[in-house]
Amino acid sequence: MFLNINSNKMFFYFILIFSTLISISSNSWLGCWIGLEINLLSFIPLISKYKNLLSSEAALKYFLTQAIASINFLFSILIMMILLKNFEINNLISIMINSSLLMKMGSAPFHFWFPNIIEGLSWINCFVLMTWQKISPMILLSYYMNNNFLMMIMIINVIIGVLGGINQTSLRKLMSFSSINNLGWMLATLMISENLWMFYLIMYSFLISIMCFMFNLMNAYFLNQLFIINMNPIIKISLLINFLSLGGLPPFLGFFPKWITINFLITNKFFMITFIFIMMSLIMLFLYIRIIYSSITFNYLKLKWFKFYLKNNSMLIINFSSMISLLGMIISTFIYM
Repeated sequence: MFLNINSNKMFFYFILIFSTLISISSNSWLGCWIGLEINLLSFIPLISKYKNLLSSEAALKYFLTQAIASINFLFSILIMMILLKNFEINNLISIMINSSLLMKMGSAPFHFWFPNIIEGLSWINCFVLMTWQKISPMILLSYYMNNNFLMMIMIINVIIGVLGGINQTSLRKLMSFSSINNLGWMLATLMISENLWMFYLIMYSFLISIMCFMFNLMNAYFLNQLFIINMNPIIKISLLINFLSLGGLPPFLGFFPKWITINFLITNKFFMITFIFIMMSLIMLFLYIRIIYSSITFNYLKLKWFKFYLKNNSMLIINFSSMISLLGMIISTFIYM
Protein backbone atom coordinates (compact mmCIF):
# COMPACT_ATOMS: atom_id res chain seq x y z
CA MET A 1 0.00 0.00 0.00
CA PHE A 2 1.26 3.49 -0.90
CA LEU A 3 0.50 4.98 2.52
CA ASN A 4 1.04 2.31 5.13
CA ILE A 5 0.29 4.64 8.04
CA ASN A 6 0.19 3.79 11.73
CA SER A 7 -0.54 6.23 14.58
CA ASN A 8 3.15 7.17 15.05
CA LYS A 9 3.54 8.02 11.38
CA MET A 10 0.34 10.04 11.40
CA PHE A 11 1.64 12.03 14.36
CA PHE A 12 4.96 12.79 12.66
CA TYR A 13 3.24 13.71 9.35
CA PHE A 14 0.98 16.09 11.29
CA ILE A 15 4.04 17.69 12.99
CA LEU A 16 5.74 17.90 9.56
CA ILE A 17 2.82 19.85 8.10
CA PHE A 18 2.36 21.94 11.25
CA SER A 19 6.08 22.89 11.43
CA THR A 20 6.00 24.16 7.83
CA LEU A 21 3.00 26.34 8.70
CA ILE A 22 4.86 27.67 11.79
CA SER A 23 7.87 28.51 9.64
CA ILE A 24 6.01 30.33 6.86
CA SER A 25 3.62 32.23 9.16
CA SER A 26 6.22 33.41 11.69
CA ASN A 27 6.85 37.16 11.96
CA SER A 28 10.47 36.78 13.18
CA TRP A 29 13.54 35.05 11.78
CA LEU A 30 13.98 33.04 15.00
CA GLY A 31 10.41 31.75 14.65
CA CYS A 32 11.21 30.67 11.09
CA TRP A 33 14.33 28.86 12.35
CA ILE A 34 12.34 27.04 15.08
CA GLY A 35 9.79 25.92 12.44
CA LEU A 36 12.60 24.53 10.26
CA GLU A 37 14.08 22.66 13.24
CA ILE A 38 10.75 21.06 14.20
CA ASN A 39 10.34 20.10 10.53
CA LEU A 40 13.76 18.40 10.54
CA LEU A 41 13.07 16.50 13.79
CA SER A 42 9.68 15.27 12.53
CA PHE A 43 11.01 14.02 9.18
CA ILE A 44 13.89 11.95 10.62
CA PRO A 45 11.62 9.33 12.35
CA LEU A 46 9.67 8.99 9.09
CA ILE A 47 12.75 8.10 7.02
CA SER A 48 14.65 5.93 9.51
CA LYS A 49 13.54 2.30 9.55
CA TYR A 50 14.52 -0.41 11.98
CA LYS A 51 16.86 -3.07 10.45
CA ASN A 52 17.32 -1.08 7.24
CA LEU A 53 20.87 0.22 6.93
CA LEU A 54 20.21 2.40 3.85
CA SER A 55 17.37 4.33 5.47
CA SER A 56 19.28 4.71 8.77
CA GLU A 57 22.27 6.07 6.83
CA ALA A 58 19.94 8.41 4.90
CA ALA A 59 18.43 9.68 8.18
CA LEU A 60 21.88 10.39 9.65
CA LYS A 61 23.09 12.17 6.47
CA TYR A 62 19.88 14.20 6.34
CA PHE A 63 20.27 15.23 9.98
CA LEU A 64 23.91 16.31 9.52
CA THR A 65 23.35 18.36 6.35
CA GLN A 66 20.21 20.03 7.71
CA ALA A 67 22.00 20.79 11.00
CA ILE A 68 24.89 22.47 9.13
CA ALA A 69 22.39 24.52 7.07
CA SER A 70 20.48 25.46 10.25
CA ILE A 71 23.67 26.59 12.03
CA ASN A 72 24.58 28.72 9.01
CA PHE A 73 21.03 30.17 8.92
CA LEU A 74 21.02 30.94 12.66
CA PHE A 75 24.51 32.48 12.47
CA SER A 76 23.38 34.75 9.60
CA ILE A 77 20.28 35.83 11.55
CA LEU A 78 22.32 36.63 14.66
CA ILE A 79 24.85 38.69 12.67
CA MET A 80 21.97 40.55 11.05
CA MET A 81 20.32 41.26 14.43
CA ILE A 82 23.53 42.29 16.25
CA LEU A 83 25.45 44.23 13.61
CA LEU A 84 22.57 45.68 11.63
CA LYS A 85 20.11 46.93 14.19
CA ASN A 86 18.11 48.81 11.59
CA PHE A 87 17.71 45.51 9.66
CA GLU A 88 19.22 46.76 6.42
CA ILE A 89 20.40 43.66 4.67
CA ASN A 90 23.71 43.98 2.94
CA ASN A 91 24.88 41.75 0.11
CA LEU A 92 26.97 39.28 2.10
CA ILE A 93 24.33 38.50 4.72
CA SER A 94 21.60 38.01 2.10
CA ILE A 95 23.90 35.56 0.26
CA MET A 96 24.57 33.71 3.55
CA ILE A 97 20.84 33.41 4.32
CA ASN A 98 20.06 32.38 0.74
CA SER A 99 22.86 29.76 0.74
CA SER A 100 21.68 28.12 3.96
CA LEU A 101 18.08 27.93 2.66
CA LEU A 102 19.25 26.57 -0.71
CA MET A 103 21.25 23.90 1.13
CA LYS A 104 18.12 22.97 3.12
CA MET A 105 16.10 22.37 -0.03
CA GLY A 106 18.88 20.46 -1.85
CA SER A 107 19.60 23.05 -4.52
CA ALA A 108 22.76 22.96 -6.64
CA PRO A 109 25.64 23.62 -5.88
CA PHE A 110 24.69 22.43 -2.35
CA HIS A 111 22.94 19.35 -3.75
CA PHE A 112 25.47 16.56 -3.11
CA TRP A 113 23.51 15.15 -0.14
CA PHE A 114 20.18 15.10 -2.00
CA PRO A 115 20.54 12.12 -4.45
CA ASN A 116 22.42 10.04 -1.83
CA ILE A 117 19.66 10.48 0.74
CA ILE A 118 16.85 9.84 -1.76
CA GLU A 119 18.56 6.55 -2.69
CA GLY A 120 17.82 5.24 0.83
CA LEU A 121 14.15 6.30 1.02
CA SER A 122 10.81 4.72 0.12
CA TRP A 123 8.81 6.31 -2.71
CA ILE A 124 6.42 8.12 -0.32
CA ASN A 125 9.35 9.69 1.54
CA CYS A 126 10.97 10.59 -1.80
CA PHE A 127 7.77 12.40 -2.75
CA VAL A 128 7.69 14.31 0.58
CA LEU A 129 11.37 15.29 0.28
CA MET A 130 11.01 16.42 -3.34
CA THR A 131 7.86 18.50 -2.77
CA TRP A 132 6.70 19.39 0.76
CA GLN A 133 10.19 19.84 2.24
CA LYS A 134 10.94 22.56 -0.33
CA ILE A 135 7.99 24.78 0.65
CA SER A 136 9.24 26.51 3.82
CA PRO A 137 12.84 27.17 2.60
CA MET A 138 11.51 28.64 -0.66
CA ILE A 139 9.00 30.93 1.05
CA LEU A 140 11.71 32.12 3.46
CA LEU A 141 13.98 32.62 0.45
CA SER A 142 11.37 34.93 -1.10
CA TYR A 143 11.62 37.29 1.91
CA TYR A 144 15.25 38.27 1.24
CA MET A 145 16.31 37.41 -2.28
CA ASN A 146 19.65 38.39 -3.75
CA ASN A 147 18.52 38.44 -7.38
CA ASN A 148 21.94 38.25 -9.05
CA PHE A 149 23.00 35.37 -6.80
CA LEU A 150 19.71 33.51 -7.43
CA MET A 151 19.97 33.92 -11.20
CA MET A 152 23.34 32.19 -11.11
CA ILE A 153 21.93 29.46 -8.80
CA MET A 154 18.92 28.71 -10.99
CA ILE A 155 21.11 28.33 -14.12
CA ILE A 156 23.42 25.96 -12.17
CA ASN A 157 20.32 24.00 -11.03
CA VAL A 158 18.95 23.32 -14.50
CA ILE A 159 22.42 22.36 -15.82
CA ILE A 160 23.34 20.09 -12.85
CA GLY A 161 19.89 18.46 -12.98
CA VAL A 162 20.51 17.40 -16.58
CA LEU A 163 24.18 16.41 -16.20
CA GLY A 164 23.43 14.33 -13.10
CA GLY A 165 20.53 12.54 -14.82
CA ILE A 166 22.71 11.26 -17.68
CA ASN A 167 23.78 7.59 -17.25
CA GLN A 168 21.69 7.13 -14.08
CA THR A 169 20.45 3.58 -13.54
CA SER A 170 18.59 4.33 -10.29
CA LEU A 171 15.07 5.67 -10.74
CA ARG A 172 15.19 7.45 -7.39
CA LYS A 173 18.41 9.26 -8.30
CA LEU A 174 16.94 10.14 -11.70
CA MET A 175 13.87 11.61 -9.99
CA SER A 176 16.13 13.54 -7.58
CA PHE A 177 18.11 15.13 -10.44
CA SER A 178 14.81 15.86 -12.18
CA SER A 179 13.76 17.61 -8.95
CA ILE A 180 16.99 19.68 -8.97
CA ASN A 181 16.28 20.64 -12.60
CA ASN A 182 12.72 21.69 -11.74
CA LEU A 183 14.01 23.61 -8.73
CA GLY A 184 15.79 25.94 -11.17
CA TRP A 185 12.43 26.64 -12.82
CA MET A 186 10.79 27.14 -9.41
CA LEU A 187 13.44 29.69 -8.38
CA ALA A 188 12.75 31.56 -11.64
CA THR A 189 9.00 31.58 -10.88
CA LEU A 190 9.74 32.75 -7.31
CA MET A 191 11.62 35.77 -8.68
CA ILE A 192 8.65 36.64 -10.90
CA SER A 193 5.65 36.04 -8.63
CA GLU A 194 4.74 33.95 -5.57
CA ASN A 195 1.42 32.96 -7.18
CA LEU A 196 3.26 31.62 -10.24
CA TRP A 197 5.65 29.72 -7.94
CA MET A 198 2.72 28.15 -6.10
CA PHE A 199 1.08 27.15 -9.38
CA TYR A 200 4.34 25.58 -10.63
CA LEU A 201 4.84 23.73 -7.33
CA ILE A 202 1.28 22.31 -7.36
CA MET A 203 1.69 21.13 -10.97
CA TYR A 204 5.11 19.61 -10.28
CA SER A 205 3.82 17.93 -7.08
CA PHE A 206 0.91 16.40 -9.02
CA LEU A 207 3.19 15.01 -11.74
CA ILE A 208 5.84 13.69 -9.34
CA SER A 209 3.13 12.09 -7.15
CA ILE A 210 1.87 10.08 -10.15
CA MET A 211 5.42 8.88 -10.93
CA CYS A 212 6.11 7.93 -7.29
CA PHE A 213 2.72 6.18 -7.06
CA MET A 214 3.37 4.11 -10.21
CA PHE A 215 6.93 3.16 -9.26
CA ASN A 216 5.72 2.22 -5.77
CA LEU A 217 3.01 -0.04 -7.23
CA MET A 218 5.56 -1.74 -9.49
CA ASN A 219 8.12 -1.84 -6.66
CA ALA A 220 10.57 -0.41 -9.22
CA TYR A 221 13.77 1.25 -8.02
CA PHE A 222 16.15 0.68 -10.96
CA LEU A 223 15.91 1.07 -14.73
CA ASN A 224 16.42 -2.62 -15.54
CA GLN A 225 13.28 -3.44 -13.53
CA LEU A 226 11.22 -1.53 -16.11
CA PHE A 227 12.64 -3.83 -18.82
CA ILE A 228 12.12 -7.18 -17.04
CA ILE A 229 8.61 -6.52 -15.70
CA ASN A 230 5.85 -7.76 -18.01
CA MET A 231 3.73 -4.61 -17.95
CA ASN A 232 0.15 -4.09 -18.99
CA PRO A 233 0.06 -1.93 -22.20
CA ILE A 234 -2.10 0.63 -20.36
CA ILE A 235 0.62 0.99 -17.70
CA LYS A 236 3.22 1.48 -20.45
CA ILE A 237 1.14 4.22 -22.08
CA SER A 238 0.56 5.86 -18.69
CA LEU A 239 4.31 5.81 -17.99
CA LEU A 240 4.96 7.34 -21.43
CA ILE A 241 2.35 10.10 -20.93
CA ASN A 242 3.53 11.01 -17.42
CA PHE A 243 7.24 10.96 -18.28
CA LEU A 244 6.63 13.24 -21.26
CA SER A 245 4.43 15.48 -19.11
CA LEU A 246 7.15 15.70 -16.44
CA GLY A 247 9.66 16.59 -19.16
CA GLY A 248 7.42 19.45 -20.32
CA LEU A 249 6.44 18.30 -23.80
CA PRO A 250 3.38 19.97 -25.33
CA PRO A 251 0.42 19.20 -25.34
CA PHE A 252 0.82 17.56 -21.92
CA LEU A 253 0.00 19.26 -18.62
CA GLY A 254 3.68 19.62 -17.55
CA PHE A 255 4.31 22.06 -20.40
CA PHE A 256 1.73 24.58 -19.12
CA PRO A 257 3.66 25.99 -16.08
CA LYS A 258 6.89 26.02 -18.12
CA TRP A 259 5.13 27.88 -20.92
CA ILE A 260 3.88 30.59 -18.54
CA THR A 261 7.36 30.86 -16.93
CA ILE A 262 9.00 31.25 -20.36
CA ASN A 263 6.42 33.95 -21.23
CA PHE A 264 7.27 35.93 -18.09
CA LEU A 265 11.04 35.50 -18.55
CA ILE A 266 10.86 36.77 -22.14
CA THR A 267 8.62 39.69 -21.05
CA ASN A 268 11.27 40.65 -18.46
CA LYS A 269 14.00 40.32 -21.16
CA PHE A 270 15.85 37.36 -19.59
CA PHE A 271 16.63 35.93 -23.04
CA MET A 272 19.83 34.07 -22.15
CA ILE A 273 18.28 32.38 -19.10
CA THR A 274 15.23 31.38 -21.20
CA PHE A 275 17.50 29.86 -23.87
CA ILE A 276 19.45 27.82 -21.25
CA PHE A 277 16.20 26.64 -19.60
CA ILE A 278 14.70 25.49 -22.91
CA MET A 279 17.88 23.68 -24.04
CA MET A 280 18.23 21.87 -20.70
CA SER A 281 14.54 20.87 -20.80
CA LEU A 282 15.09 19.29 -24.22
CA ILE A 283 18.02 17.22 -22.92
CA MET A 284 15.96 16.18 -19.86
CA LEU A 285 13.15 15.14 -22.19
CA PHE A 286 15.63 13.06 -24.19
CA LEU A 287 16.63 11.21 -20.98
CA TYR A 288 12.99 10.42 -20.21
CA ILE A 289 12.25 9.29 -23.77
CA ARG A 290 15.33 7.01 -23.72
CA ILE A 291 14.02 5.26 -20.59
CA ILE A 292 10.44 4.86 -21.74
CA TYR A 293 11.41 3.86 -25.30
CA SER A 294 13.56 1.02 -24.00
CA SER A 295 10.93 -0.25 -21.57
CA ILE A 296 8.22 -0.21 -24.28
CA THR A 297 10.27 -1.77 -27.10
CA PHE A 298 11.79 -4.62 -25.02
CA ASN A 299 8.71 -6.72 -25.63
CA TYR A 300 10.25 -10.19 -26.01
CA LEU A 301 8.34 -12.22 -23.42
CA LYS A 302 11.24 -14.55 -22.52
CA LEU A 303 13.04 -11.46 -21.20
CA LYS A 304 10.11 -10.65 -18.93
CA TRP A 305 10.70 -12.38 -15.60
CA PHE A 306 7.90 -10.88 -13.53
CA LYS A 307 4.25 -10.24 -14.17
CA PHE A 308 2.45 -7.98 -11.73
CA TYR A 309 -1.25 -7.39 -11.29
CA LEU A 310 -2.86 -4.17 -10.13
CA LYS A 311 -6.09 -3.73 -8.23
CA ASN A 312 -8.94 -1.97 -10.02
CA ASN A 313 -8.73 1.17 -7.85
CA SER A 314 -4.98 1.50 -8.61
CA MET A 315 -5.66 1.22 -12.35
CA LEU A 316 -8.43 3.79 -12.00
CA ILE A 317 -6.06 6.29 -10.30
CA ILE A 318 -3.37 5.73 -12.96
CA ASN A 319 -5.84 6.11 -15.86
CA PHE A 320 -7.47 9.21 -14.33
CA SER A 321 -4.12 10.93 -13.68
CA SER A 322 -2.90 10.10 -17.19
CA MET A 323 -6.07 11.60 -18.67
CA ILE A 324 -5.48 14.79 -16.64
CA SER A 325 -1.86 14.91 -17.90
CA LEU A 326 -3.04 14.43 -21.47
CA LEU A 327 -6.06 16.76 -21.53
CA GLY A 328 -5.00 19.24 -18.85
CA MET A 329 -2.91 21.33 -21.21
CA ILE A 330 -5.72 21.67 -23.73
CA ILE A 331 -8.24 22.72 -21.05
CA SER A 332 -5.79 25.07 -19.30
CA THR A 333 -4.86 26.73 -22.62
CA PHE A 334 -8.47 27.89 -23.03
CA ILE A 335 -8.45 29.18 -19.43
CA TYR A 336 -5.17 31.05 -20.06
CA MET A 337 -6.51 32.61 -23.27
